Amino acid sequence: MEIEVIAYKRDAQGSSASRRLRRAGKVPGIVYGGTAAPMQIELDHNALYHALRKEAFHASVLKLTVDGKSEPVLLRDTQWHPYKQQVLHVDFQRVDKDHKIHVKVPLHFLNAENAPGVKLGGGKPHHIVNELDVVCLPGSLPEFIEVDMGALDVGHSIHANDLKLPAGVELVAHVKQENPAVASISAPKGGGAEETAPAAPAA
Repeated sequence: MEIEVIAYKRDAQGSSASRRLRRAGKVPGIVYGGTAAPMQIELDHNALYHALRKEAFHASVLKLTVDGKSEPVLLRDTQWHPYKQQVLHVDFQRVDKDHKIHVKVPLHFLNAENAPGVKLGGGKPHHIVNELDVVCLPGSLPEFIEVDMGALDVGHSIHANDLKLPAGVELVAHVKQENPAVASISAPKGGGAEETAPAAPAA
């Protein structure tokens, strides 16, 4: 799925120019990287705000169209107002289809309700990590990585190196080394000690 972002080149710079833009319902931004010079851009606030609420927008190669000319980019940073639902600034980075990129990809947790630790052991599933750093070519970037919890028992966990990654996608070196737990099933409160004794047969 290709996501297009419409923007326009921005000539006026500085904090006062940015304030004027925001009052007009626009968001100042920048696109950088690659062989071209950094470019100041402006985007429609409402369109960007709604796009940022979609998970895929944060972990996809986007098609940034500036004044009719398109190029592939990644969303790299977003600045928000401290207490308003307002985007103050956005950064995009150009990508080259032949060069690997380093991106945080969200995790989708599956089948926890069917895991033996939940169904039979009464345990509670935990999502320890919600995203992982990966390296891949732009064309191989997945929108998410699946974490299948269906075989987990109480007290067991799934680690980063246990995950089945899409073709062409690797964990970054430090994640491979640390191999953090990403999901687990904890024992029910009190373990088995709180199970009530069977009732005595009626006289």
